[in-house]
Amino acid sequence: MPRWKIWILAIRPKTLFASIGPVLAGWGLATYTGHFKLLPALAALLGGVLLQIGANLANDVADFHRGADSGERLGPLRVTQAGLLTPSEVTRGMWVAFGLGALAGAYLIAVAGWPVLLIGVTAILAAIGYTGGPLPYGYYGLGDLFVFIYFGIAAVGGTYYVQSKAWDSIIWWAAVPLGLLSVALLVVNNLRDRENDRRAGKITLAVLLGEAGTRAEYILTAFAPYLIVTLAVAIKTFPVWALLVWLSLPVAIKAARIVLTQSGRALNAALALTGQLIFVFGALLAIGLCL
Repeated sequence: MPRWKIWILAIRPKTLFASIGPVLAGWGLATYTGHFKLLPALAALLGGVLLQIGANLANDVADFHRGADSGERLGPLRVTQAGLLTPSEVTRGMWVAFGLGALAGAYLIAVAGWPVLLIGVTAILAAIGYTGGPLPYGYYGLGDLFVFIYFGIAAVGGTYYVQSKAWDSIIWWAAVPLGLLSVALLVVNNLRDRENDRRAGKITLAVLLGEAGTRAEYILTAFAPYLIVTLAVAIKTFPVWALLVWLSLPVAIKAARIVLTQSGRALNAALALTGQLIFVFGALLAIGLCL
């Protein structure tokens, strides 16, 4: 396999929707409140995608070292475990991604000040600490919480902040729905790997909740965002056009049916659909806010 194809596998491009959808929602918020600025908006998108790539590479090599990835893996191919790249190569790739992300962050710090530095540094530490470091929080049932914080609150709020230089209460009405959808993506992943993770000593929330509890968590995190946006419209925080997010409901229903009826490798289809859902929901919310 050509080296460039191996690196494409390593960065897992399908997962990048999870970092793009929240940024689009942040764009929509900034436009709705009259604060949209093109260059900071684009830098936030670039920085978010690069952080996601760095996180993917960090998880690839850290799970390999801890034995969570094996020949019995049910998810997409991990390049370190498969022997396509060495751990040192993947680690170097991780730092390249984080370094490039830091360049985008440096511009945003110059534009919006020290809060951006705080978000960027803690995001990198969270990406590495998910499965790496002395106390990987992903192995102790805290992955869902951190995903909600960084793919919801930090991603949407940070994108809005670098354009407006302010933290407004309206942020929560977009950040919470996108954060929940991002958690739904992790839920599918952890439901699929629940038994393998348990044997490897990786105690995810799916391991703690069991199969039925994890499926219930998916339903909550995948469908509550629609109710939150609808409430925001009802109290006139969002314009009625924000209800465009309901056009993505068929994707959520299709994914939920798989989650409720399938297990193991078959859940990879729900994983892909949930990634698409994050992107489409964020894009539709952005369009609705712009209109």
